[in-house]
Amino acid sequence: MRTRALIVAALLLLAGCTAGGGDDEGLVTLRFQSLAWQEESVQADKELVAEWNATHPNVKVEYVQGSWSSVHDQLLTSFEGGETPDIIHDASDDLADFAYGGYLADLTDLLSARLKSDIPQRSWRTTTFGDGVYGVPFLQEPRVLVANATWLKRSGVRIPTPEHPWTWTEFRRITEQLSGDGRYGVAWPLKEPVSATLNLSLSAGGQLFHRGSDGKVTVRFEAGDEVVPRTVHDQVDTDHSASPTTLGSGGSATLPGFFGGRYAMVPLGFSYRQQIVQQAPEGFDWQVLPAPAGADGLAQGVSPQTLSVAEDSPHKREAAAFIDFLLRPKNMVRLALGDWMLPTGTQALADPALHTAKDDWATGTALAEHLRPAPAQLVRGYAEWKDKVATPAFQEYYSGAIGLGELRERLERDGNLVLARYQR
Repeated sequence: MRTRALIVAALLLLAGCTAGGGDDEGLVTLRFQSLAWQEESVQADKELVAEWNATHPNVKVEYVQGSWSSVHDQLLTSFEGGETPDIIHDASDDLADFAYGGYLADLTDLLSARLKSDIPQRSWRTTTFGDGVYGVPFLQEPRVLVANATWLKRSGVRIPTPEHPWTWTEFRRITEQLSGDGRYGVAWPLKEPVSATLNLSLSAGGQLFHRGSDGKVTVRFEAGDEVVPRTVHDQVDTDHSASPTTLGSGGSATLPGFFGGRYAMVPLGFSYRQQIVQQAPEGFDWQVLPAPAGADGLAQGVSPQTLSVAEDSPHKREAAAFIDFLLRPKNMVRLALGDWMLPTGTQALADPALHTAKDDWATGTALAEHLRPAPAQLVRGYAEWKDKVATPAFQEYYSGAIGLGELRERLERDGNLVLARYQR
């Protein structure tokens, strides 16, 4: 009896060691944590997982639902607790600390040549840290102006196109022209002001973060960095062409006022079109316009959605193979349509479904070539700088509580103190 008990205990221990990774028949199980949240996007992810499982009997993928609102803390907890999903959906601006911390696998030798060549180098730069590649950038969205088409046509203003966009100066003048009688030319939803400001500032030559010959990053708020903040500030506080009440709001909160004729335009991410299609009252005529252009044209920073593999995963090659399947051109188009975003892959981006006039897909697709890595992409300590320094500073500047000089001093003085701790 004692011998039998020992044998049973040993078998149970062996089973426990293989749980979650495979079994004695060679079946590999991968956990794929997705952050898809829109119904169409979740459906596309689940359909692709089912298609993989139907054609790969020895490598089963389990779909795990995650949340954008808590993903950073959730991943940090799972990394430290040893319960990380094999395949991780995230955004490129969240990867730096995880990559440098050794939590993500270097995908350089795991990805197919097809996938490497299909995604442009400018997109790969968003997931390259040091000498390694720690994520596959696959979906991205430009910030655009969503406009009340009827209002703009009646006003007689020039309608911008990707070929002939407004300048930032022209944009300010037009929003003032469109304002009056309790209505505003624009509503800036700047509850999270840092990403929007820095990414749009690339068009004016703004960079903010500068890497020296020693590899260390410092903050310098220069002439190109001033253009977008000054435009917003002056629209709110000088021209009164931008609603002051939306500065603390998210994008969705501005839509009722937009539909109600209170704002002529709202700067939003391209994917907000899905909400507009669902929520706009019958007969409401809207259109997508490119964001204003500056000294560097329509250049704009983005932080693409990414797929990574956990360093602790015992099945990295199988996980990379699933990512390759998920991001085949036709599949990447399905994911893009489900999320109302743009694919990074050149073959997927050329798909006719993404070049239609319906819902202004063609306008967004025309902006893809101008998208660049977000300025803060490779900056260690960015999250703390954003939360503790930049967010309150920009919020106070936009509301008129501080001036441009104080904004510059806080971003540079306080910001460099934060970044220095991460670069010792």
